[in-house]
Amino acid sequence: MAPGPRTAIPPEGAQAALAEPAPADAVERTDDMPGPAAPPARRRMAAVRDGVRSSGRRARATVGFLTDRVIDIAPRIPVRDLATLRKQFPGLTPDEIADKLIAGAANGTSTVGAGIGAMAMLPVPPAMPTELAAEVTGVAAIELKLIAELHEVYGRRPPGGLKERSIAYLTSWSGERGIDVTKPWTVNSAVGTQMKRELRQQITKRLVRNLPNLMPLMVGAAVGAVMNRRDTRRLAERVRGDLRRHQVPWEDLPRLPPLEKPAGVLPPGALPGGSDTLPGGSGPLPGGPGTLPGGVEP
Repeated sequence: MAPGPRTAIPPEGAQAALAEPAPADAVERTDDMPGPAAPPARRRMAAVRDGVRSSGRRARATVGFLTDRVIDIAPRIPVRDLATLRKQFPGLTPDEIADKLIAGAANGTSTVGAGIGAMAMLPVPPAMPTELAAEVTGVAAIELKLIAELHEVYGRRPPGGLKERSIAYLTSWSGERGIDVTKPWTVNSAVGTQMKRELRQQITKRLVRNLPNLMPLMVGAAVGAVMNRRDTRRLAERVRGDLRRHQVPWEDLPRLPPLEKPAGVLPPGALPGGSDTLPGGSGPLPGGPGTLPGGVEP
């Protein structure tokens, strides 16, 4: 009887390999695995993602810092009452005095914009947040003083003491509207969450709007001067329009007491406090400790 065909017997190692089933995802891992450039690409994407998150945190911290600074400044800005304004501008009507106040404030904020733009003539990226912060704070101080004095001129002094009036002026500035003293519920009586949110929104809007002021080679100085002048006039006209609708003639005004002087009054050209360092190590505001470009005249 002839022997049958021989069957090839694989070696012992090959038998073990055949007996072991291949991992189910082996083919999938091979097909789905990116090429050699995938790990560096993933690292780059992670770095970009972390950078965006970190920038967002720093931006929120800066806006929160500026909000606190503006709230701190408001009660310390010297404001002239109606009697003082009428002595300084004798024989003028309310609208004529308001025109003078608006022109002076527009010149002040224009100077702030030109000064910050000049500082950015040779831009240094780490200093840019500080320059923007200084501009927003300086402009806010000048415009808050303007708003307070417009309320005096049109006989619409908010009720309450210095703290309540300061909050009313902050509300007016953040909402770009005049205060209707006949509707006290329209004014936040305390620095609460809603008011801080409105202030943060206004400050964020100003920061974004002021970005062109950092253009180099003195272009930013010209842009900053023009934009700040325009924005201050627009804000003033909105506030004045509201105040005109509810204006009280001077002869019908009750005898108002003089405005009390704020404790630690903000001197011309200075911010309150010794150190005005931005969060995140961005450095102090330019011009020395607490210096505010443009200044606020008493």
